[in-house]
Amino acid sequence: MTRHPVIMHVDMDAFYASVEMARRPELRDLPMYVGGAERGVVLSANYPARAFGIEGGMPSTRARRLCPQAVAVPPDHDTYADVSAGVMQLLRSLTDKVEVASIDEAFCDITGAIRRLGEPRTIGELLRARVADEQRIPCSVGIGPSKFIAKLASNQAKPDGLVEVPPDQITAFLHPLPVEAIWGVGPATASRLHKLGLTTIDDLAHTPRPTLQRAFGAHQGALLHDLAWGRDNRSIQVTEPEHSIGAQTTFGRDTDDPRVVHGELLRMAVRASARLREAGMCGRAVSISVRFSDFTTITRTGQLPSPTDVTDEVYAQALRLYQGLHLQRARIRRVGVRIEKLIPADEAYRQPTLDAPERGMREVETAADAVVRKFGPNAVSRATLAGST
Repeated sequence: MTRHPVIMHVDMDAFYASVEMARRPELRDLPMYVGGAERGVVLSANYPARAFGIEGGMPSTRARRLCPQAVAVPPDHDTYADVSAGVMQLLRSLTDKVEVASIDEAFCDITGAIRRLGEPRTIGELLRARVADEQRIPCSVGIGPSKFIAKLASNQAKPDGLVEVPPDQITAFLHPLPVEAIWGVGPATASRLHKLGLTTIDDLAHTPRPTLQRAFGAHQGALLHDLAWGRDNRSIQVTEPEHSIGAQTTFGRDTDDPRVVHGELLRMAVRASARLREAGMCGRAVSISVRFSDFTTITRTGQLPSPTDVTDEVYAQALRLYQGLHLQRARIRRVGVRIEKLIPADEAYRQPTLDAPERGMREVETAADAVVRKFGPNAVSRATLAGST
């Protein structure tokens, strides 16, 4: 049993830019940023653009001077919010102790998930694989015994990596870093530290606490000394999740092909149902969302005969809802499936039918879930979805 907390910090790399590159792969190797072409500020820049010095918060005019050939992409905040929500759902499928820090980062306490899902690094790599598979964006993961260490570890993991810092390696990891790496040390505090001859965290750690308190005040001086030794007792402040579990996808190109839409509804039902089982819940209602090419969005909800976590039952309801829209070759941009009115699986009564086999799809899917946890999200898939994107 793990005796110390295991905290994971997840940071979606160059988030807005990564979402845009997922939608437009031709931009991956080009310098690009999200923001105004001539006015406004840079919201996010990909790594080729950062090589020219472009960074978030910079005026677009300066970005254009630094790299005239950079591609400016107007922001799509609805899509960014949707992708962020999808990642947070993935985190909550691992643990219920999730603290959403911003649209592109979160902390979670995975201490209780280790017996169920494996070692911390295994859990982190599973999450990274699922984010890449479902949202098509990279994320960096830091794992440590506190929020402070986990946050520093994810910074060291960028871009698109994972760094784990066990408790017995905190000092070796922390002390070589510059004082600027400490959470909350901005340019002004860093300048004052440098004037005292303190450039690394090791320097800071070996400065007596009273000396730091005289220079920075009783509270800040004590905090700097504690953090320099990796001492951080801040707990996860759980962000209340939605009382539903779902998945959604944006098509690479708008489509009016019913077969394509049906296939993606099935894929989303598979993902949502798997998350539901991981969370130990069943749902009594299914809803679908459909976004059209003009960005208008509609939702429909249907009640289930009894609570379920079985993909076929979720998909059947989603398909009925979609067919009930009676769309005539409307061009669709995005579809989603959400399972609502959740109750714990051990409290759900599922009425058996007379012709039901002793073991059915729920047992098959539970076995498949175990394979996926061990070998990754692509280890098992339905034949109708195999080879599709």
